Amino acid sequence: MLAIDDYHWWFAGRRAVLQAVLPPVRQGRVLDAGCGSGRTLDMLRPWGRLSGIDLDPDAVAAARSRGHDDIRHCPIENLPWPDGTFELITCLDVIEHTHDDLRALTALKRVLTPDGVIIATVPAYEALWSHHDDTHQHRRRYRRSSLSRVARLAGLEVERTTYFNSTLLGPIAAVRLLQRVFHSRPPTHTDYDLTPQILNRFLAQIMRAEAQVVESGHRLPFGVSLLAVLKHADQVNPPAHVPS
Repeated sequence: MLAIDDYHWWFAGRRAVLQAVLPPVRQGRVLDAGCGSGRTLDMLRPWGRLSGIDLDPDAVAAARSRGHDDIRHCPIENLPWPDGTFELITCLDVIEHTHDDLRALTALKRVLTPDGVIIATVPAYEALWSHHDDTHQHRRRYRRSSLSRVARLAGLEVERTTYFNSTLLGPIAAVRLLQRVFHSRPPTHTDYDLTPQILNRFLAQIMRAEAQVVESGHRLPFGVSLLAVLKHADQVNPPAHVPS
């Protein structure tokens, strides 16, 4: 993953979707919880002073090699910063790896400023579970309702959610169903290796098109992945009226 996240369509597409929901630029403190190679931190430079964590020592070294100085080797549950440090926190495909997602989100909330924003992405739908999840040591996949529920238990409120990687949901679901029916595993370690390189640019363009839909304010109703924008519960205004 460290070697491919600069160019692989999935990582490029996820960054495009993240870009579509980022708050207005303001100089503050930014944390990427699960920063990997540091490529997302590169994108977040305009938002202020950057910090990152990762459990993989190679990822920590890679992020530091990009010029990011404040990169810590630590678990998300044990963040080494004071309460209310960060105005913006990104946590991309991380909490599905944790033993306790409530504890992980509670830890992120602790270091979030009162008016700050957490942007999290997770894999969607338990029905899509595959060898890819086993290889990546995922512990769960989510629906909008299950992610919202654990966020609220952590004292956070969902400002916005959207699925993404929607266009490819059908083909991906079909492949994983066939693998399950025939008890087969792909000849590669992860699904990232299954995509022919010749399709990389085309698939990245599909993801960017989805990002444009999200940026326009629309919500994609289904997809392989799920994104949530989270704030302290008292910072999200409840709807004035919910139709019966």
